Amino acid sequence: MPKLCEGRVAIVTGAGRGIGREHALLLAAHGARVVVNDLGAGVDGTGRDDSFAAKTVADIRAAGGEAIVNGDDVSSWSGAKHMIDAALATWGKLDVLINNAGILRDRMLVNMTEEEWDSVIQVHLKGTFAPSRHAAAHWREVHKVTGAPTKGRIINTTSTSGIYGNVGQSNYGAAKAGIAAFSIIIARELKKFGVTVNVISPSAVTRMTEGLRVLTEEQKATRDPKWVSPTVVYLASEAAQDITGRVIQAGIGRIAICEGWRRGAEEAQVDDPEEAGRLIRRMLPKVRRNAGMDGMELD
Repeated sequence: MPKLCEGRVAIVTGAGRGIGREHALLLAAHGARVVVNDLGAGVDGTGRDDSFAAKTVADIRAAGGEAIVNGDDVSSWSGAKHMIDAALATWGKLDVLINNAGILRDRMLVNMTEEEWDSVIQVHLKGTFAPSRHAAAHWREVHKVTGAPTKGRIINTTSTSGIYGNVGQSNYGAAKAGIAAFSIIIARELKKFGVTVNVISPSAVTRMTEGLRVLTEEQKATRDPKWVSPTVVYLASEAAQDITGRVIQAGIGRIAICEGWRRGAEEAQVDDPEEAGRLIRRMLPKVRRNAGMDGMELD
């Protein structure tokens, strides 16, 4: 089997467990050298345990790969820069950044506290922005020196809770929707440096999703995190240079391209409120179909 990422250097955040761990293991199997970033915190973001990242690194090394542990906080400006610097100090370059780390603080809006909102936005949204910003600054400097496309990769993580919505996850869904929008915008900005930016919406059972619904053992098997990682590894490779600004749902035995906000059905503007209401109602079925809201399955 050809190694798609031979010699490339990748950072994977939240790589101690779940989907992030599977990304790191498969990247290493395809020849990448991996910075395994993880605080080892609980699902709600509290606590710390470096053993999870250490276990992923040990497994990569046992299989003949190269990896290092990194315990920086992705939502810290200085921590994010230190994480980028760790890859450069160890292997002299950076090719791939996979922003996967996240937490949950689910609550209905009327019961949600300010801290529950702020912490989720901080880890997901700023925790995607900060590493991406420092990685992008590095690639810009490389491009200035070489004048050639850097072939850098940013792969971010959204969720169907952000794309389609899910009750009790207004903080998480808002952050995940923000990540999708952020990614599409910076894909346009970084294209001139030869950097691609894509977003993965995983369909998998992890610590983050296992309590959302009751699943049979057969259903759990189809939602194994390992089914998400092949798409990520391909996007991380040089072969994916022509794919950027895309939101891709992967898992449960299928891959889908998720389209963002687009103009749907359209009618002539009117000055009568009641007529405006009638036009909106007439267009709604078309809008729902175009937005993918009918028959959706939340992860």
